[in-house]
Amino acid sequence: MEEKNTCALAGICGGCAFCGETYEAQLQIKNETVKNLLEGAAREEFEYEGIAKSPLIFAYRNKMEYSFGDERKNGPLTLGLHKKRSFYDVIDADCCQIVHEDFNVIVRETRAYFDELGATYKDKRSHRGFLRHLLVRRAVNTGEILVDLVTTSQPLIPVMAHNLINDDVLYDEEALKGGELVPSSAVNVYDNGQVVEEWAKRLLRCKEEGRIQGCFRGILHTVNDSKADAVKNEGTRILYGEDSICEEILGLKFRITPFSFFQTNSRGAEVLYEKAREYVAGSLTENSTVYDLYSGTGTIAQMLAPCVKKVIGVEIVPEAVEAARENAALNGLHNCEFIAGDVLKTLDEIEEKPDVIILDPPRDGIHPKALPKILAYGVKTIIYISCKPESLARDLVPMQAAGYRLVQAAAVDQFPWTKNVETVALFSKGEIS
Repeated sequence: MEEKNTCALAGICGGCAFCGETYEAQLQIKNETVKNLLEGAAREEFEYEGIAKSPLIFAYRNKMEYSFGDERKNGPLTLGLHKKRSFYDVIDADCCQIVHEDFNVIVRETRAYFDELGATYKDKRSHRGFLRHLLVRRAVNTGEILVDLVTTSQPLIPVMAHNLINDDVLYDEEALKGGELVPSSAVNVYDNGQVVEEWAKRLLRCKEEGRIQGCFRGILHTVNDSKADAVKNEGTRILYGEDSICEEILGLKFRITPFSFFQTNSRGAEVLYEKAREYVAGSLTENSTVYDLYSGTGTIAQMLAPCVKKVIGVEIVPEAVEAARENAALNGLHNCEFIAGDVLKTLDEIEEKPDVIILDPPRDGIHPKALPKILAYGVKTIIYISCKPESLARDLVPMQAAGYRLVQAAAVDQFPWTKNVETVALFSKGEIS
C-alpha cells in the first residue's frame, strides 16, 4: 500500500501541498518539474539522473519555527503555524507528521503552560505582548534536542489589557482612560525569568516521564523586541544545558546553534552531499583549492577537505561561520578557512584562486552581480546545489554564455509532502573528459 500523509492540518497550514497524493505521485511531479526546467534552459544535451527519494518521508525535519498567536481574533492562545494565506491567524500544530513526535509533545506542553498562566503573545498591530516564537531543533541521527523560547522583554501578565508605568507598577486600563492612575489589584505581575525557568523544568519532566524520546541538549530563552515578525537574537540565556546540538552527517560531526543554517532533512542531506561528492570527485586532487560559496555551517567544505589542499568557505551569516570553524576543529580538519561576508564583496578580498567552485545559494539563486565574478575565475568544474530549480534554470543561461556546459544533474527529495525539491548540477568548461 502506498503511503499518504494524513495530517489533520492538511490544506489549513499550507505547508504540505501533497497531502492528498501518494509519495510516488509527488516524486513524479517533482522529477518532471526539474527535468522540464533544465531541459528548457540547456543549450546542449545533458545526463539527467532523475530524482532520489528521501530516506525518511515522515519525521524527517530537524528544525521547526513555531509562532504564538490565536486562530481567531481574541481567541485562545495557539502555538504553531500561520494559517494558509493568513498573516495574523496561527493554528495549533501539535500533530505534524513531518517532524518527530518529540516536537509535538514540546509544542503541547509549552502551549498548555503559558495558557495556564494567561500569558500574552506579541500582537502584530500594537506590538504589545510577551510570547513570540518557539524554535525547536532535533538532530535525527543523534537524537539531541535544542529548544529556544523567543519572547519580548515586556512583562508577562495574565490579561491582555494593561499599562505598565514607572517602577513596575501596574495600572488599571479603564481608569487610565478616565485620566486616573489607579493601581490594579486584580492583576498579578509575574517575574519573566522565573516563568521561563519553570517552563524549562516542565519540559525536562516530560523527558523524565518518558514522553520525550530524544535527549535535551539545551533549553534557551531569547529576547527579541524588534517589530519585524522574524526571529532575531537580541540576547539569549541558557536555562538548561548548552546552546547547541550535535548532528552527524557522513561520519562528520556538526554543532548546530539555534539560528545557524543547516539542512532541515539530515538523512536527505546525506543523499544530497553524496551526489555532490560523486560529481566533483574526478576534478579534485591533493593540490586543489576549493571555493565553497554560501557555505552555511561548512558541511560541504568539510566533506571535501580530506582530499584537497584547501577549502575556502564564504557565508554571510556570522553565527554560521563561527559554527563552521568550530565544526572543522571538532572534526580535526585544519585546511578549511571560513570567511564571514557577502559573496559579492568577499570574492574581491580573497587572494587564493580556486580550482573548483561549489555553489549552494539561497532560494533566489546567485546575485546577478556576483555570478559574473564567480564565472570569471574560469575553473573547469562548478557544482551547483539548488533548493529552487527555477533559480538554477535562470542561472544556467549566463553560465552557458560564459562557456560552461551542464553535464549532469539529479534531483533529491529533501522535503517530502511539500513542493520544494533540491537539485545537484555538474557544470564543466572546456573538453569533457
